[in-house]
Amino acid sequence: MLQKPISTKIGLLILAGILLICGGILIYAASTGDLKIAFDQTIVGKKLNDLSDGNKGDLSTIKKFSSANEFKDFIAKHSEQSNPGYYGMGRAEMGVAVPTMARDVAVSDKAVGTQSSAEGSGLTAGRVSETNVQVAGIDEPDIVKTDGKEIYVSALGGYYPLYRGGGGVTTMMAPAMEKAIAPYPYYDNSGVTKMISALPPESMKENGKLDKGGNLLLMGDILMVFTNDNKIYAYDVANKAEPKEKWTLKFGEREQLVGARLMDGKLYLATAGTINQNVPCPIVPMTVGAKEVTIACTDIYYPSAVSYTDVTYNLVALNAVTGETVGKTSFVGSINDSVFYMSENAIYLTYQNETDLVSFAYNFFSENKDLVGDWVVDKLNKLRSYDLSQSTKNQEMYQIINKYQQSLGADEQLRVQNEMSNRMDKFMEAHRRDLAQTGIVKIGLKNMSVTAAGQVPGKPLNQFSLDEFENHLRIAVTVGEGWWGFGGWGGQQKTISDVYALDEKLNTVGSVKDLGEGERIYSARFIGDRGYVVTFRQTDPFYVLDLGNPRQPVLRGELKIPGYSSYLHPLGEHQVLGIGKEGSQVKISIFDASVPEDPKEVSKYTLNEYWSEALNNHHAFLLDKKHQVFFLPGSQGGYVFSYVKDSLSLVKAISGVNVQRAIYLDDYMYLIGTDKITVLNEKNWEKVKEFDL
Repeated sequence: MLQKPISTKIGLLILAGILLICGGILIYAASTGDLKIAFDQTIVGKKLNDLSDGNKGDLSTIKKFSSANEFKDFIAKHSEQSNPGYYGMGRAEMGVAVPTMARDVAVSDKAVGTQSSAEGSGLTAGRVSETNVQVAGIDEPDIVKTDGKEIYVSALGGYYPLYRGGGGVTTMMAPAMEKAIAPYPYYDNSGVTKMISALPPESMKENGKLDKGGNLLLMGDILMVFTNDNKIYAYDVANKAEPKEKWTLKFGEREQLVGARLMDGKLYLATAGTINQNVPCPIVPMTVGAKEVTIACTDIYYPSAVSYTDVTYNLVALNAVTGETVGKTSFVGSINDSVFYMSENAIYLTYQNETDLVSFAYNFFSENKDLVGDWVVDKLNKLRSYDLSQSTKNQEMYQIINKYQQSLGADEQLRVQNEMSNRMDKFMEAHRRDLAQTGIVKIGLKNMSVTAAGQVPGKPLNQFSLDEFENHLRIAVTVGEGWWGFGGWGGQQKTISDVYALDEKLNTVGSVKDLGEGERIYSARFIGDRGYVVTFRQTDPFYVLDLGNPRQPVLRGELKIPGYSSYLHPLGEHQVLGIGKEGSQVKISIFDASVPEDPKEVSKYTLNEYWSEALNNHHAFLLDKKHQVFFLPGSQGGYVFSYVKDSLSLVKAISGVNVQRAIYLDDYMYLIGTDKITVLNEKNWEKVKEFDL
């Protein structure tokens, strides 16, 4: 996620402090890889220091438009550019493997009875791994799926560079050998999904192929392919040799997919679409077959206090078999940072809240009246109460500040510049929880309508920063992250991290604050009534939180070790696996939090790799609890580790293969690379089969 600082004239000293808190001047080191989309809201007339404990303010008032004219008038007023900063745009969740961290529940064994099949060997595994997802029972799109009989492997089209190695001319992810002899890189835009009969592994064979590639979702015999041309293709693959297209979904030209989940036969989709200024509604976020999915003007939600709007978030639930729409809703927003999380009860979307700059300026100068005349404070106080768009109020504020600047002589300007720099540093440290607010919208799954809204200070890292447990939402955030400044002065904000507990109406009821001053969150994991947070700057504090009472959460223990963990995965009731880096190498740790006041790193392994996809993509990780092993991909191959008796040991390494995923069927582990599948016997780790893709 790329961001840029705001540049203004050196003479506008006071403007520096004001723009400092605008979303566009914060540069964040973290990059989740997700598409970051959100809507900004302004807390009009509410002092910033009233928000530091996560109070909702005007965010609690969510309404629906009563007519198309009301929506159009709203857009006309709030489509002015009020945030002069960047709008970060990361990778979409569909179409590429999304870097995230981990999931709440370890990969489970799916009991599947042996049954006959019209194709292949007719065998079905009794023990089948599933895609590593955040919440058990809620599937997420990925490039590999299995039902215990077939392995579905997909690849998108793309550039495939050629290189010469010891084995002659080869390609990376080349789908056809004849293209491998090309003397230059080529582009393959076809994409492909192959259906491989998996059992017995010695007799693996390709049963069918689709000419579409992308992330996949599988439900029974229905295979859904999210392609890179903004479509979803659903096939009946009962007959692998002749798959039948069930339905096709095409997203609107203005739409960008934010997230997708599959649960209980329903496909849940969230998109963000730019608003048509002339005809803003009804919204048509997608078309299924020849039928448009429309969201009426009166089904669009909006907050009572909003400053800038350029998109709508559109949420649609579909019958995964037929493609029929079973629920839909929408709310206004703007493109900015957002996190998509889904529980068994609701979808949660977070967004970065734009701070009321005029109120910020008023609060600062009220505490530092000796820097400006009383007339400046009085004018700002009046201005913040006006019913104007945020951008209009900001322009008026700049004129007030300019007038004050022009009244100063050169010597006084130099004095004020130094005073401003020092006092603003202190003011911002005291008000760092006011600088960025994360708004949260809750969408109930029963009727796909907005049921609650709230906010907390700071910013979450990704979907694993949120978790719903016993009707409460827990969220981990970093506060005050980024660099600010312009002209001849600026500085690095002092970060801090918090964990907040919110009730079903998204009222903040408890918090644990001040974790890792000067550091930011690198990973978070909520497991039952426990929370685990890793922050990092130079050391890796591993925090253990007791969240059993959401109204009185407690920090129980802390462990400081070198490096950091960016991916946390539960191994047992109180054992957590951490995957991260120490120096330039991948580091694997087992943390024992049996005594929460005294967490320990009981085992550590340094891998001769500088990177693993599992560092930022939970789909690339596989845990097999029966054999007490887990799989990690690396840049040099694939690795299988044992964690028996909480001790890490490398039991198998496969070199020379660009391994992306691993699954297990019964006691066989399938390492799936870009050009072949390697099958290992988990009882002795001998290689059973290599299947050329």
